[in-house]
Order: sequence, then C-alpha cells, then structure tokens
Amino acid sequence: MKKIFFSLILMMATLQLFAQDNGVEMADTLRNNGKIYVVVICIVIILLGLLAYLFSIDKRLKKIEKESNNGK
Repeated sequence: MKKIFFSLILMMATLQLFAQDNGVEMADTLRNNGKIYVVVICIVIILLGLLAYLFSIDKRLKKIEKESNNGK
C-alpha cells in the first residue's frame, strides 16, 4: 500500500512538470551557433577521463588483491 501511495505522489509531481512548456532557449542558442558540439566534446572528455580513472583504480585494486591472496 505504501508503494502505491508513493508512486501516486511521484506521478502527481511529474504531472506538474509537463504543464511547463518553456523550451530550452540556451540549448537552442548553442545549437544555432554551433557551440553545442563544444559542450558535447567537453562532456565526452570528462566521461572518458572518469572511465580511465576508474579502470586504473580497478587495475591497482586487482593487483593489491592478488598480492594479498599470495601472501596468505
């Protein structure tokens, strides 16, 4: 019963968002000027950096786990 009540509250909250039809002026302006590609490239670079960092941490963690298992 709590799940149904909670989902109804969430649906009511999202209905208010559909009532607002502002449009995104900033994205339209960036798209018209061709600068949206700069934004997309920056986001891709940041995500690739994060992924590379996570893979390097995973690699180091596997190395540490392997060394600790060999020592036992």
